[in-house]
Amino acid sequence: MVSIARLLRPRGNKGELLACPLSDRPGRFDHIHDVVVQGAARRIERVWWHDGRLVLKFEGIDSIDQAEVLRGAEVSIPADQRAPLEAGEYYLADLVDCEVFDPQGARIGVVAGWQECGGPPLLIVESPDGELLIPFAFTICREIDPAAKRIVADLPEGLRDLNRA
Repeated sequence: MVSIARLLRPRGNKGELLACPLSDRPGRFDHIHDVVVQGAARRIERVWWHDGRLVLKFEGIDSIDQAEVLRGAEVSIPADQRAPLEAGEYYLADLVDCEVFDPQGARIGVVAGWQECGGPPLLIVESPDGELLIPFAFTICREIDPAAKRIVADLPEGLRDLNRA
């Protein structure tokens, strides 16, 4: 299962919830109906955008009190239902457990997760010297092969020192 949204809070008095999409494709939610929320199957009744925010209405959730129970929950779908990617695009979740090497083939570490901070996502790489944050930018991550669990990263000078500070 992969998370596609996080439910923020009830919106209105009919069981709608504001949600934070975890997809960079706004139209993605127009085609999703069956999801999992808090371990239970749910059906999305309606999806719309209000003031730039995603609003979800689930079947059977018809009041503020019922919606409140879902506050903070993640909306998930099976991984095989993720939107198809264009060439050169990657799901960050698919990069977890990838080994990271420098261009000469020396092992840097293993991707343990990522952070999003407004710029390019930062790969959290567990290295022998501790945690290393590597910007997931094509100027740095030169070769990316999630199927082979391998990334070749040409780290800018000083990046390792910056992460130690």
